[in-house]
Amino acid sequence: MQAHTAKGGYGEFRDGWPVVTSAMLGIGLGLSPLPFYTIGILAPELAKEFGWGFAEILGGLPIMTFAVLVASPAVGLIADRIGVRMVALASLFLFGLAYAAFAFGNGDIRLFYLTWGVMAFVGAGTLPVTWTRAVNNRFDVRKGLALGLSLVGTGLFGFACKPYTAWLVEEFGWRAAYLGVAALPLLIALPIAFFLFHDVGARSITAAERRVADAERKALTPGMSFGKALGDWRFWILAVAFVPISFAVGGPIPNIENILRSNGFGPEQIVTLASLIGLSVIGGRLVGGWLIDRFWAPGVAFVLLSAPAVACWLLAQGTTDPMIAGLSIVLIGFAAGVEYDLMAFMVARYFGLKSYGGIYGALYGFFALGAGIGPVVFGQFFDRTGGYGSILLYSTVGLVAGAALLLLLGKYRQFGPDRAEATAAAERTSDPDFAA
Repeated sequence: MQAHTAKGGYGEFRDGWPVVTSAMLGIGLGLSPLPFYTIGILAPELAKEFGWGFAEILGGLPIMTFAVLVASPAVGLIADRIGVRMVALASLFLFGLAYAAFAFGNGDIRLFYLTWGVMAFVGAGTLPVTWTRAVNNRFDVRKGLALGLSLVGTGLFGFACKPYTAWLVEEFGWRAAYLGVAALPLLIALPIAFFLFHDVGARSITAAERRVADAERKALTPGMSFGKALGDWRFWILAVAFVPISFAVGGPIPNIENILRSNGFGPEQIVTLASLIGLSVIGGRLVGGWLIDRFWAPGVAFVLLSAPAVACWLLAQGTTDPMIAGLSIVLIGFAAGVEYDLMAFMVARYFGLKSYGGIYGALYGFFALGAGIGPVVFGQFFDRTGGYGSILLYSTVGLVAGAALLLLLGKYRQFGPDRAEATAAAERTSDPDFAA
């Protein structure tokens, strides 16, 4: 049995690498990382150009959060109904155009905020809810690793987009920087996804055939309905837990340069230390995916999401030691890397795949709530107190409490036959149409 399972795992990547590759690029060049990681570079330029305060500029993040709260459950349900491919491709295109619209700002803060809302609404299909649905359908034996590789794009492009954006600003100005960043999803992620991103059973020739195929697939897909999941206490454990977790992990990242500056670090040290975030996100994706394939995911979550509590506490002490600051940043980035993997994995294991898109989308709304308001609250604490000590200490408590809640989820649920064995059996019979 073990040999069959291992063989099935290798075969999953042989057949599923196009989906993982396109998902990595689609997520990494989508709504989740690009606005979040570039705003810290562009904010000083906007403040200089229009006289806006830093808190005003970061105010776009809660607007994006609210739009995601509205759009992500709907996007998940639409993806369940018509397929994730169409949703992902359309959203990538519209997201790129919406991000480019920032380049035409005229100093009206209301237009700036409106652009944030529109970008989030049309770009919600680039969030992990769409891409991870196809990955979950393709993988079972190596599901955690496949999800980790798919989501590694957030760290990869989170690391690369900072110096890329800074170079564009320095050479061509902030307006050209917005256009240059907007070109990434349009010229890289969109064409690759067009050719490589296909969900299982979603290649019907006509719309009618697609609806029939989707209905048949959903009828045979094990798991809970969206309505039943909303009435399940495990759903609300996940929802409540991920609000303080995403707040405490997401809050420091856009503020990290200012946190280091307030702790007394110089410009060169700040650039070097801040770049560690993206690299450690990649580590979180890969290591986290490897661990949740082999160990109980809530236990892994408790360990990996409690670790940045130590980081927040260390930064709250006003450390000026580059080694300690660097370690703290790595811990925060590592947790940011593993969050999405854990949510996607636990939705599949505790609710199945029947209504995966809708359930994940609803939970992502709670995640986005914490991640969206976190940076602004951090900025407000700095405006009022001149430092981040208090809010970092609050985040320490929130991380431990949120991670501990996940331990209440209990054993994984079983939905239908063992798909790991089905994968191995399909490989033995050389069935090319079986990829789940």
